[in-house]
Formats: sequence, structure tokens, C-alpha cells
Amino acid sequence: MSKKIKTIEILARDFYGDTCFLDRISAQDNRTEKTPPTGYVEIYEEDENGKKKLLGKHNLVLYQGREWVAQKLVNKDNGAVISVKEDFLSWFGLGTGGVIPGDPFNPSPPTLTDTELSELTMIIAIDSSAADYHLESEGGDYADKGDGNYKIPFDSVEFEQDVLNDDKWLVMKIITTVAANFANGNQLSEAGLYVSSSTTGGYSGDFTLFSRVTFPSLVKTSDRRLIFSWFLYV
Repeated sequence: MSKKIKTIEILARDFYGDTCFLDRISAQDNRTEKTPPTGYVEIYEEDENGKKKLLGKHNLVLYQGREWVAQKLVNKDNGAVISVKEDFLSWFGLGTGGVIPGDPFNPSPPTLTDTELSELTMIIAIDSSAADYHLESEGGDYADKGDGNYKIPFDSVEFEQDVLNDDKWLVMKIITTVAANFANGNQLSEAGLYVSSSTTGGYSGDFTLFSRVTFPSLVKTSDRRLIFSWFLYV
């Protein structure tokens, strides 16, 4: 009898527009509150009866992700040490550090100042399409995790019409599958989208974390396949 693989679909939405790019005539000091771009994650799991269980969580576009957007819009460096204006959204990563220690079902919210996932997860040892390969002998973030890749590519990038904005093509959907043989044995609780200058398998960096989401721990095993759908609204 073949093993049944359970599929979990995770929808993540990052919102721009009114919550991020503000078209205003008023002066800067008239902005009375910060309005960081936020998103929403919906997690579905199909049970034996074909029903889906829903969990909702916010995600966040980080400061360094927003700095990248600003540079990209005008194709000009902002004077930072590392230029990222030529980069583009290109990789997906996972982690196990998205919850409060000792409480695996209580996510710790991402913050605007985050620059990396809290606890990186090695996703797959050998895969020609994956990237960011490290040896556990390097220590630090890679100690005791095995030799392998820490980033995987997107399955697809699709554009959709925004029904709330005159059906204009303002919605981008990034789909990434965490396959049955990926990241097994981990209690996954965070994920991120990265920008880089290449989508070539084996690429070693640099990577800049654009957006991070945290969620209650999901034990990843070989009978589970995760599907992340990450929506960006412009």
C-alpha cells in the first residue's frame, strides 16, 4: 500500500497600497503613525473527511525588504554597504524559531528590524534546483543540521486581477512547495521570501530576507507536503 501524503496549503498575503505606499501631498511630519506593510497567512490542512482546518496569522515585510523596494523603484542605491537594487524576489526559506521557547503553539511575531529567520532549517541535502548550501561543520546557524541547502526556488509566480481596484493586474502570487522529502524531522514555525541576483540552482548568495511569517509549529514528516501561496499586492 502506498503511503498517503497529506497536503497542507499555506496562503500568505503581503499588502501594499494603503498600508504601505502612501500617496500624500501632506508633509512628512503629518504622518502620525507608522503604517508598515502587513499580510495575512491562512493555513489549511485536509483531514480524513476532506475538510480543511483554518488558522490565520499575519506576516510582515521587513525594513530591509522595504529598503530594497525603494531602491528597485528608481534603480538607485541608497548608500547602504550592500547594494540590492539589481536583485529580485527569488528564493524561499524555512525555520524553526518562530515560536516562544517552550511553547510550540504560541508564535512570536516578526518585527520590522528582523534581518533573518530566527532559526534556519536545512531543507534538502542534495537538490540541483536548491541554493544556499552549507556544511554543519561551519558551526553557528548551521551546526548539527547536516550538510545541505537552506533555500528552495518558487514553483511559479502568477499575476492576478485585483477586484477591489478596477480589475487591474495588481496581485502577484508566489507558490512554493515544500516536498515530502524536504525539511523532515523539524518543527517548522517560520518562513521567508528572499531577494537575490540569481535563481540558478547552487547559488550561494547574497540573500536578503524580504518578508517573514511565523506560525504555530508544524511537525514536518515524509507524509506531509506543504504548499505556500504568498500574495503581494501593489
